[in-house]
Amino acid sequence: MKLHVIDTGFFKLDGGAMFGVVPKSLWQRTNPADENNLCTWAMRCLLIEDGNRLILIDNGIGDKQDAKFFSHYFLHGDATLQKSLHKAGFAPEDVTDVFLTHLHFDHCGGGVKYKNQEGALELVFPNATYWSNAEHWEWATKPNAREKASFLKENILPVQESGHLQFVDPGAPSPFSQFDIFYASGHTDKMMVPLIPYKGKTVAFMADLLPSVGHIPLPYVMGYDTRPLLTLEEKAAFLPKAADAQYVLFLEHDAVNECCTVQHTDKGIRLGSTFRLSEV
Repeated sequence: MKLHVIDTGFFKLDGGAMFGVVPKSLWQRTNPADENNLCTWAMRCLLIEDGNRLILIDNGIGDKQDAKFFSHYFLHGDATLQKSLHKAGFAPEDVTDVFLTHLHFDHCGGGVKYKNQEGALELVFPNATYWSNAEHWEWATKPNAREKASFLKENILPVQESGHLQFVDPGAPSPFSQFDIFYASGHTDKMMVPLIPYKGKTVAFMADLLPSVGHIPLPYVMGYDTRPLLTLEEKAAFLPKAADAQYVLFLEHDAVNECCTVQHTDKGIRLGSTFRLSEV
């Protein structure tokens, strides 16, 4: 099995929103903000190559929305989903599975594109099965007012309409031989965190359970999370195990660090080391 980092570019989000109740004087040490209080974040995805399976975990923001939408997020960087796939030696048609940790626009927008100028939509990965779970799908297609702006129907409904959608069952073993799944519902309902055995280690694709190394201390929880106290509990359950087993934490949103480990300290769980996935 091989793992390929798929960079899809950077965007900006408000630092206060990304760190919730944590004061700026603390969070800016790891995530410095610009003059508008915006911090830069990656949209880093992962491609699993294993035999005849090519599994893409998340796919970035895409390019379907209008200029007004994108003006809020300041997309930048040279990397794109298509360029990164090509660099890894693949085309969209080669992808067999698209595993979506959750359906917020910066995680699933790259999976659907415009087919023509009339506005018809089609899948970017025409031969792939797109994976979610029924509980999260219900949450995303009937969104609460707090999250409604993050669940865009043009990113979601075409997947179901295409007939390419399948659901993982949270009560059953993972349908993938390549990874197990940890479920977390603090950020959004039934977000899925893949746990991938790789070179004698476990690579955890952290999605929005741990966006960056700056979010390792337990109280550092995003203001975007729908159940912040549950996120705190989920981190308190997951991170000590990650420290004990020396998990490789693959960071989807950290603009600088691809991966890290965590360790036990007298102040609780803290950052161990940072490195690129290619160094594993």
